[in-house]
Amino acid sequence: MEYGSGGGGSQSPREQDSHERRKRYHRHTANQIQRLESMFKECPHPDEKQRLHLSRELGLAPRQIKFWFQNRRTQMKAQHERADNCALRADNDKIRCENIAIREALKNVICPSCGGPPLTDDSYYDDQKLRLENAHLKEELDRVSSIAAKYIGRPISQLPPIQPILMSSLDLSMASFGNQGMVGPGPSLNLDLLPAGTSSSVPNLPYHPPCLLDMDKSLMSDIASNAMEELLRLLQTNEPLWLRSKSNAHERDILSCEAYERMFPKPNSRPKNPNVRVEASRDSGVVFMNSLALAEIFMDPNKWTELFPTFVSVAKRIQVISSGVMGGCSGSLQLMYEELQVLSPLVSTREFYFLRYCQQIEQGTWAVVDVSYDFPQDSHFAPEFRSHRRPSGCLFQDMPNGHSKVTWVEHVEIEDKTLPHRLYRNLIYSGMAFGAERWLATLQRMCERLTYLMVTSNPTRDNLGGVISSPVGKRSMMKLAQRMVTNFCASVSTSSGHRWTTLSGLNEIGVRVTVQNGVVLSAATTIWLPTPPHTVFNFFKDERKRPQWDVLSNGDVVQEVARIANGSHPGNSISVLRGLQSSENMLILQESCIDSCGSLVVYCPVDLASINIAMSGEDPSHIPLLPNGFSILPDGQGEQEGDGASTSSNSIRSGSGGSLVTIALQILVSSLPSAKLNMDSVANVNNLIGSIIHQIKASFT
Repeated sequence: MEYGSGGGGSQSPREQDSHERRKRYHRHTANQIQRLESMFKECPHPDEKQRLHLSRELGLAPRQIKFWFQNRRTQMKAQHERADNCALRADNDKIRCENIAIREALKNVICPSCGGPPLTDDSYYDDQKLRLENAHLKEELDRVSSIAAKYIGRPISQLPPIQPILMSSLDLSMASFGNQGMVGPGPSLNLDLLPAGTSSSVPNLPYHPPCLLDMDKSLMSDIASNAMEELLRLLQTNEPLWLRSKSNAHERDILSCEAYERMFPKPNSRPKNPNVRVEASRDSGVVFMNSLALAEIFMDPNKWTELFPTFVSVAKRIQVISSGVMGGCSGSLQLMYEELQVLSPLVSTREFYFLRYCQQIEQGTWAVVDVSYDFPQDSHFAPEFRSHRRPSGCLFQDMPNGHSKVTWVEHVEIEDKTLPHRLYRNLIYSGMAFGAERWLATLQRMCERLTYLMVTSNPTRDNLGGVISSPVGKRSMMKLAQRMVTNFCASVSTSSGHRWTTLSGLNEIGVRVTVQNGVVLSAATTIWLPTPPHTVFNFFKDERKRPQWDVLSNGDVVQEVARIANGSHPGNSISVLRGLQSSENMLILQESCIDSCGSLVVYCPVDLASINIAMSGEDPSHIPLLPNGFSILPDGQGEQEGDGASTSSNSIRSGSGGSLVTIALQILVSSLPSAKLNMDSVANVNNLIGSIIHQIKASFT
């Protein structure tokens, strides 16, 4: 077969015909367009005779004349529709404002005869509706009472009121790892007594919003749209809105409050409170997940909580205000509640009622915005509301190989009625505790963890004779470790949503002791170490140094018998440890993770049979867990305070500064009905955690 040369090769008849058709296309001249426009004004639908006359006059084919008039009519129709839509939108906005004004005016109307609100037709029908609902509820109550009487022997109304259970004392029994080294009286650790999880599910909300009206939903849609516009400008604008500054040899973005107020004037904003402090931060990075998958996770509260277990203690969707286009994420608007935490009993959680709105900006680019929503109908709720989220959120942009560039903005108002604890004052005032850098670092680490979960070739080590290197076994082990970390975070959190009842509060050594359902005691405290965070992390991660701090092991040396890497950093891994002197049937499951803003080392005793179940790929959700561990954060020393922007502490990266280390233990107590809890039990917990603190401090002096 011969090929033609690049310049004068022969062309097929089809190519020649296509080339000739392309050559025939040309633009109309200005005179031709002017004549066609004048004819269109006189007659938008010319007949064949008129088109023939125009073609001869202008030197165009009749077919061209016909198509020009068709396109012009379509264009005019679209213009009229846009104008009608704008007029209708303006009328709709005017009517909405009038309705709001009328509704506010009706609140102040007083009936001249009785001094109360006037009886309107709506009030009459509302009264009738309430009477019908009351009658229906009475019928339901009678029906339920008759059914209950058959089983109880008497109506529900005759039952005595339920009395609250008063917790008197429960004899504490603690056992060391491997049934050695008892601390206090009682039986050894029996994992069969534990429930599968040690924290409750989503709790009741501290505030229940009233039923939303269509007008409320319309107002929420307007708030979300305006917040999205503001977020996109915050994400895409640099100077003078965001200024670059160095802190600990790391550049960070500082929000200029003056430039922000000029760019986003808010005439109807709330009066300024001297106790209100503004935190603003922006950061960007690359994650191992595409933009659509990220948007779907952010719009699902359960997946959102699983993605940020160290950050989000509670997240709940209250109501879907608007469903997405074609059932997707774009255009989805939700009213949500969330509670954010720092893993320490010394830091209070932050609560937000907010609107979350997702929008696809273009192909491969998504944005999610959060903005607080205040409930004007309830005056009792506002005084307790101390956290307010200005437009904040993320922009996800697809990159090659399934990656995404994420730009994150956090912008909140916090009312400090009391000063934060002195250990966390620098970290909180710098904005790093809840800032964009910490959010993004956690997202990068968790996306990398999910990537390693799907990869079948990442290195593993198994000296147990199991099948941990198989994909199903690895996924099952990682799922078990994730549940362990989630339960650990719940045991440390100060969230009111995790039903932990405080027994002793913060005592003289700063230990918070709590109990759940009379089964598990949780003790947590935070200490400061004059050591860089990465050094502290390596200390807890090194199994050779474990006898220096693990008082429950009684100096037993441990050996790593299985390992799963769940990140590129060598510290991100899941390990199975065995004590050389302890029972062969008792092992330690441990997960360690580290990123630029902090680290975790979480572990718990698990019997060999449970490990084999997880390694074989079976569902590990029924395996009981009692996690303990350490949360390590930089102390924030050297960060600027009160500048209204988040900082990026580089303690983990650069190795500078001290560390805030939170120690948390969960201890099984006797669950027998006759058991009692006394203050000696709490004292034993305090002594135990005090001993751990002493040994840790001794290791760094």
